[in-house]
Amino acid sequence: MAIDFRRKSVLASITSQVIDTYSSDAASITHLGQEPLPSLEVCLSILSDLKEILFPGYRRRQNLSLVNAPYYVGDLIDSLHDRLADQFARAFRYQSQAGRTVGQEPVPADFAALGQDHAIRFLSALPHLRRLLATDAQAAYDGDPAASGIDEIVFCYPGFEAVTVHRLAHQLYGQKVPLVPRIFSEWAHSQTGIDIHPGASIGPSFFIDHGTGVVIGETCEIAAHVKIYQGVTLGALSFDKDADGNLVRGTKRHPTIEDHVAIYANATVLGGRTVVGAYSVIGASASVTRSVPRNTVVTIEKPLLRFREAA
Repeated sequence: MAIDFRRKSVLASITSQVIDTYSSDAASITHLGQEPLPSLEVCLSILSDLKEILFPGYRRRQNLSLVNAPYYVGDLIDSLHDRLADQFARAFRYQSQAGRTVGQEPVPADFAALGQDHAIRFLSALPHLRRLLATDAQAAYDGDPAASGIDEIVFCYPGFEAVTVHRLAHQLYGQKVPLVPRIFSEWAHSQTGIDIHPGASIGPSFFIDHGTGVVIGETCEIAAHVKIYQGVTLGALSFDKDADGNLVRGTKRHPTIEDHVAIYANATVLGGRTVVGAYSVIGASASVTRSVPRNTVVTIEKPLLRFREAA
């Protein structure tokens, strides 16, 4: 059956109805006549180039050496500086227009200079982030007998991919850059099934095994040498509200996980006052809502299995 072009006459009416929503009941999700927001496409291209620098030889450019790497990486960093400065300036301008501030200080008017300051600060953190990621890769290799080596982890492990993006997003979160950290972290969430809020504080040698379904909340604090499995939630127990019924923000809502803790599949640890002590183990499917002393194993009673002959 051929397209009947006469029916396209209705499209003008549909367009008009859509445009009407831009200034009425759906105006809150409309950004018109203002300075541009950060670009999703540019932010993701930045993320790709950052990983090219963090893991040289693993991604686009092959045959790098200590002789030619300075030229290649230098060119990437120069390009990243310009794009980061622009995207950060857009983010801070958005923040100012929305009536927000950076920390406790008013946002200055020179957004280009502010964007450049934060771009240079962020790029200066890359050597430190590489050292952190090397501990994460080693933790994955030490914690998974199926791993053939560090190369396989960098290439293939979704947990390591999610932690890589989180390290970058957390740096930006600490710099109070608006929007961009969440763009990074939600891209990683969509790619790996692992949801780590950029505000979560995570120490070195962190390993997420398998990973699908892991959720780590904004105010979670994770120390060194922690290992968690798929389906683990480190979340909030409840959300406090003020006298007007609005959610109270900026409080500690998520748990603290101390050194050398292992949390097995589908376990849930909830609450800002909940602390899992060092060298403890949280067994599969356990639900923890109060603090756990160090050197403690938490498990649930095994359900009884019933076997019967099939009909």
